[in-house]
Amino acid sequence: MAYKISDECISCGACSAECPADAISEGADQYEIDAATCTDCGACADVCPTDAISQG
Repeated sequence: MAYKISDECISCGACSAECPADAISEGADQYEIDAATCTDCGACADVCPTDAISQG
């Protein structure tokens, strides 16, 4: 199951830079994860400073 980004996202971009599948992009209000591209590696969650990313 793909990871999701919650409203705690501060749009720092750390997750996007860490994603090996390029599944994370900047959305209108916060970063978003493309569930079809996400490989469930968890690299994004490991670097999120606000713990806004979880398995969804």
